Amino acid sequence: MKRAILLIAVYCLMGGIAVSQQKQPRIAIAGLAIESSTFSPATSDEVAFKAQYGNDVFKTYPFMSEDSPLRKAAVWFPTITGHALPGGAVTKEAYESLVRKTLDSLKKHLPYDGLYFDIHGAMSVVGMEDPEGDFIVRIRKVVGTKTLISTSMDLHGNVSWRLAEHTDLITCYRMAPHEDALDTKERAVRNLIERLKSGKGKPAYKVWIPVPILLPGEKTSTRIEPGKSLYAQVAPAAAKPGIIDAAIWIGYAWADEPRNHAVVMVTGDDKATVTSEAGKLAKRFWDVREQFEFVAPTASLQDALEAAVKSDKHPFFISDSGDNPTAGGAGDVTWTLTQILAHPAFKSENGPELIYASIPGPEFVKKAIELGVGRHIEAEAGAKVDARFAGPVKLAGTIESIEYGDKDAVVEVVVKVGSVHVIVTQKRKPYHKEKDFTRLGLNPRKAAIVVVKIGYLEPELYNMRADWLLALTPGGVDQNLERLGYKHISHPMFPLDKDMKDPDLRARFVPAADKLKK
Repeated sequence: MKRAILLIAVYCLMGGIAVSQQKQPRIAIAGLAIESSTFSPATSDEVAFKAQYGNDVFKTYPFMSEDSPLRKAAVWFPTITGHALPGGAVTKEAYESLVRKTLDSLKKHLPYDGLYFDIHGAMSVVGMEDPEGDFIVRIRKVVGTKTLISTSMDLHGNVSWRLAEHTDLITCYRMAPHEDALDTKERAVRNLIERLKSGKGKPAYKVWIPVPILLPGEKTSTRIEPGKSLYAQVAPAAAKPGIIDAAIWIGYAWADEPRNHAVVMVTGDDKATVTSEAGKLAKRFWDVREQFEFVAPTASLQDALEAAVKSDKHPFFISDSGDNPTAGGAGDVTWTLTQILAHPAFKSENGPELIYASIPGPEFVKKAIELGVGRHIEAEAGAKVDARFAGPVKLAGTIESIEYGDKDAVVEVVVKVGSVHVIVTQKRKPYHKEKDFTRLGLNPRKAAIVVVKIGYLEPELYNMRADWLLALTPGGVDQNLERLGYKHISHPMFPLDKDMKDPDLRARFVPAADKLKK
């Protein structure tokens, strides 16, 4: 009897081991993310992507820490991920190098049950159209059509038909500013694991509806209507039985390619629900198209400066929107800074305190380091990349601080010119957080005026503002889309084509990658 009990116990123990060691899904990770303007003369190289390799890839995803449930839910094969600061088009050499390294890494651990594809969706590459579509097709040739691919994207990305064909699960951010970026990436991973673990695999239906709307992010923020209500409909649609995910892409306005327009995609297993919800979201988007307005009052730079000087609301923020580096601007257009320094209100040290963030000037930074804090400096900065609107600006003033080690700027210098604190950087950098200023000895809360190369204010700056104007300044991400001169986008397109007819917003069923004609 004891022997029988012992044998049963051993059997149960072995059974438990068998269950605990049952095959985990094999999942790869890959992706390249950048938002790149084809209207900027700048280009982006391989270094800009700050690529992570192998296990370092996990550092990008806090929800994938070593002891997290998601990390333990699969056997992971991270290849390469790269996330670049928005900029100009990627050089063909950089793109091919990063793609080749990704594919070589994928080949080492075949086969895969799944692949998490982490992209932005607005990468432009010199001499190419639809780089993300090209990238996923080349990945498919390596991993095969049976591997389940789950893609996460920025809502300012573009979903071409080719990208829709070769991905299985797809989702994008639901907030602008993108406070839900990590939540979205985690959702893409969870969807992938759930479909693999449950054995459901590829969705039965993928619906893709192109919406002929092209608008800048500054008009489509989810902070305000109609974007707020439009995007509020996405999560409830995605939660309906028979649906895996639902998404609306605004698209990217500052590249000139046929794929640049809005898109709705819904994936799931219930044909009627998937079709219905996709159609509702697309129609709602089209119906509210005339209601989109800028997220802040707009003005010319001159009017914005006059209003800020006269205002008793401090800090008064002004967005230098046309050269926004986080939308793809070169970041070194000097037009706005030149106008500020020429304004009589800021000529004297006793004028209104203004902080300007920022202008790249590697030679200026080098000279400032040689001179040191407290010394007088006269040197030029800016307009090395984009000199279409103004040449290099001469800065003559006192060096207030020099800071080293920023991940984007590398070295930052603050120079006081009249009543203006100009931040000069070795490399371009976006200024989105209060600590970006305070670490340089600047206090934006006490300044009269803060001018930032940005579109809509990021959360910390938005919460700090006493007043705000979005200045319609020139640059590679000009908010006046009609000035850009598109040649390759599809037409008709709202709002560029006046009095266009209502488009065909019927559901278009996307075949799965393994169903495509060879």
